[in-house]
Amino acid sequence: MESQGPGTLCDLCLSQVCRSLDALCSRRSDGSMCLDRAPLFPQETADQLLHRMVTLGTLNDASVGIFHDAALLRLRRATVRRCCVSREAFLLALCPHRLQELDASWVSGGLTGAAVVSALASSDQCRSSLHTLSLSGLLLDWASLGETTGFGSLQGLRKLNLSNTDLGDAALQDVSTLGRLESLDISCSAVTQLTPLLGCRDTLRSLVAHRLRRLDMPPAGLLDVLGQLRALRHLDLSEDHSAVGDSDGRDGSETVRQLLEAGPDLLPSLVSLDISGRRRVSEAAVAAFVQSRSRVVFLGLLATGTSSCAAVCAKKELKVTGEANETQVCEALRRYQGRECFVQEALVHLYNLVIDISEARPDMLKLVLSGMQSHPTSPHVHLVGTACVFNLTTQDLAEALPVALLSATVAQLLCAMKTFPGHQQVQKNCLLALCSEFILQDVPFDKYLAATLVINWLSSHEDPTLQRMAVAVISVLVAKLSTEESAQLGTDVFIMKLLAIVQQKAMVAAVDSTLKFALSALWNLTDETPAAAENFLSCQGLELYEEVLESYYGEASVQQKVLGLLNNIAEVEELQRDLLDEDLLEHVLALLQDSELEVGVRYFAGGILAQLASRPQAWTLSHELLAAVPEQLHASILTWTPIAREMVSYRSFHPFCPLLQTSQPSGVQLWAVWAIHLVCSQNTPHYSRLLQTEGVTELVRTLAAQPDTHSDVQRLSEGIVHMVEEQQSRSMPSNAQTGPSNS
Repeated sequence: MESQGPGTLCDLCLSQVCRSLDALCSRRSDGSMCLDRAPLFPQETADQLLHRMVTLGTLNDASVGIFHDAALLRLRRATVRRCCVSREAFLLALCPHRLQELDASWVSGGLTGAAVVSALASSDQCRSSLHTLSLSGLLLDWASLGETTGFGSLQGLRKLNLSNTDLGDAALQDVSTLGRLESLDISCSAVTQLTPLLGCRDTLRSLVAHRLRRLDMPPAGLLDVLGQLRALRHLDLSEDHSAVGDSDGRDGSETVRQLLEAGPDLLPSLVSLDISGRRRVSEAAVAAFVQSRSRVVFLGLLATGTSSCAAVCAKKELKVTGEANETQVCEALRRYQGRECFVQEALVHLYNLVIDISEARPDMLKLVLSGMQSHPTSPHVHLVGTACVFNLTTQDLAEALPVALLSATVAQLLCAMKTFPGHQQVQKNCLLALCSEFILQDVPFDKYLAATLVINWLSSHEDPTLQRMAVAVISVLVAKLSTEESAQLGTDVFIMKLLAIVQQKAMVAAVDSTLKFALSALWNLTDETPAAAENFLSCQGLELYEEVLESYYGEASVQQKVLGLLNNIAEVEELQRDLLDEDLLEHVLALLQDSELEVGVRYFAGGILAQLASRPQAWTLSHELLAAVPEQLHASILTWTPIAREMVSYRSFHPFCPLLQTSQPSGVQLWAVWAIHLVCSQNTPHYSRLLQTEGVTELVRTLAAQPDTHSDVQRLSEGIVHMVEEQQSRSMPSNAQTGPSNS
């Protein structure tokens, strides 16, 4: 997992190639892609390109066609793991290469194990060069192969993975003809007898036989076969302890017991044994094995209840998967990524270890993520995994973790929310983890997807605590969206849900964080997003907000957020007519004039009035009110004291442009320059650039220079121009020395 820093230049380039294949390729008559003007790739780079396509999910029947030309893109270590690739595409794209390794695990698209073997056997190069093959998760369909084609055709094979397949005794007999086979994984297969393995007795060094549910051999017979595998160094006889109808019966337990107690004469070369999940194993048998096997370096004891036995703990150099301590649990997560039952078990124990963790543990977080990514559809793994993520990223821990790792973590949380929409505890765990100021503000991730998932969840849940968290997350996320994303998100459904929360709180006159977060979310959602503002009006949001303005008169934080959203509506010319209601404007005018209220409330009230008064041609109320608004604006603004804290931020100054015209009343102009002066004084570098980029500086400069501009407006305009020019003079020496700024 790339989580320590930015990717290498090679990785970044390969990712860009993967995303640009449509532009870089032409199409053959069969629809497959062909790279135009492709250079001769270094061999390792060709492998890396294929792996990156798999990782990014861009490999399919069409895109795999770029590998048809084995002279330009020479593959050696190939993978199509979990991709949708047909037999024909596989044959044309991969078999022309002199492959050394191939991972075709869990491929969809109708590709069978028999088809893979047949295709590989048809290549003279692959017959001899291929030494590693994984067909895990495929339907072998062995009966479809002819008598002359089989594993025996691939005489170079040294490592073969047939786990989670329909491998039967006949196919295993064929496997046993491989004269160089050193490593074999037949876990979760349909074999009933291991006797065929005697054909590999002199070469087989590793046998993984996890969860062989159909194995039908008495302990003595099984031990007799295993005992003849004299070269065997690693043996895995582990069992899924959590499976319904657990078949870890007497035969399995007895076989393991006899093996543990047999002494070093049985399998003398053995240095690694995995019996995880065998609950009937005794500590005495485990102790006997450890004490009689001085050369053993690994012992799998997870979910056996024996990993804390004294003999095991005393052997410090022995690697153990178990639950006795952190080292054993982390070792289990490292070794068992592909086994859901053990990942879940290890995560449960890890959760107990990290409940009160006080230091950042990126190593643990990576293991948790890997487990979740390896089992994307397992609710059990994600239930415990998301709980572990929360504990490992809570409070100040997140700030001490690599940002790229946190980014990958959030991506996995969003994946969990998307995959398990109805699993309340998984959703709750994800929300708890997301509800972090540091993560929401400083970690890059898909904010739009996150906001969509959280609001969808919120639509069907009413738990007050979770509602508060969800709305808090949404309020921050919405502020991070582009205007295009806000427009997509600002649908009736989204807005109606947030308005429902506001109404729910207003009915009982509640002033809590949930209400404030919901108001902030609506405010941010409608910022420079006319479509969202229009949806707000169509959902009767204005009527509700008028009630809130009246009933929360003394609550400045609520008033500011309500008035802020009405400002957003007032900035849209086509929607201004909805605000031209005499009762509403009289109330807003009263807020502007009330010297007892905070400046923030009066400021946003003034913004609404300034926008509406700037277009007298659209005014539909009395001329007396239109004349009074700019006068009251001017008089009120002169009493405002500039605020040190950030009260408002702007994405753009475009809505201010109509207010800065020389033809506008001084009250309208004064509100605009007061606002610009305020934000510029609080963040001069950012807003100076924005003023320059959008051409607003020239409008302000014109106001400052115009003879008939009111002196109050002129004074603030000159102050703005001075700040912009001073900022420019500060940046010029730096630019002259270092070149153009990237900021």
